[in-house]
Amino acid sequence: MSKPKILIQIDPDAHCSVFDAVVAVDSGVDHLLQYANVQPDQVRDLVHGAMFTRGPDDLHQTAVFVGGTDVAAGERLLDRVKESFFGRMRVSVLLDASGANTTAAAAVLAARRHVPLANASALVLAATGPVGQRAVRLLAREGADVRVASRNLARAELVCQRVAERVEEACLHPVEAGDENSIRQALQGVSIVIAAGAAGIELMPGELVEQANSLRVAIDLNAVPPLGIGGVRAGDSGRLHSNVYCYGAIGVGGTKMQIHKAAIAQLFARNDQVLDAEEIYAIGRNLQLE
Repeated sequence: MSKPKILIQIDPDAHCSVFDAVVAVDSGVDHLLQYANVQPDQVRDLVHGAMFTRGPDDLHQTAVFVGGTDVAAGERLLDRVKESFFGRMRVSVLLDASGANTTAAAAVLAARRHVPLANASALVLAATGPVGQRAVRLLAREGADVRVASRNLARAELVCQRVAERVEEACLHPVEAGDENSIRQALQGVSIVIAAGAAGIELMPGELVEQANSLRVAIDLNAVPPLGIGGVRAGDSGRLHSNVYCYGAIGVGGTKMQIHKAAIAQLFARNDQVLDAEEIYAIGRNLQLE
């Protein structure tokens, strides 16, 4: 008889994300165990508790989800989770702190619907944030030529360095984009722009969308007015505007939710998976093919 599916949610925040809990339940998890305010030195005991209560043949029915609002803290917890495994004694684990991985995957997949990513020229605004960095990574792995934009050039250069360490073949260009003129220059020859900035900050005025002759896809991941790209609506899901396919945060959100649920379901297929940005993106690509 099959064991029930148990998902262990570990979260560095004071309270575990209700959003993540609801998605887990809707994804068919039988039991959700939640641990908040988790520090890195507490992870091993939690993971060992998951590993040692079931035999190796049943460990695929137990999994770990690392969430929270602090992506860097989530990455530290993920590292400790992986360090807790040995031999066959391991469980699958998913990192989606602040929804960064699933959101970036959904954004890049939206662009891929309209533009072949290999050799495409893409601009990621606010690329130093957690979603922006992952969008850069995913675009680079697909062979795109990526302009990594920030108001601070040194921070953009640091992101390029970090991504290049993970994606050997990455073609990356740090750019400073702090005002309308610098963004206009960064847009020259670009076919894809993804705005991954903080809520309520316009990064790119609408007239630049209309003036950018090469632009084919504009994706804005900010759902709070003023939106990140002028002329793009939060609910846009491929709306054609000025010859540009537009996607807003809510429009991308449907795909993000599909990927999130599919990733949780995937955890229980085997006990040896680590689902980070690239693995989550692959799940999204498979969903598009179905």
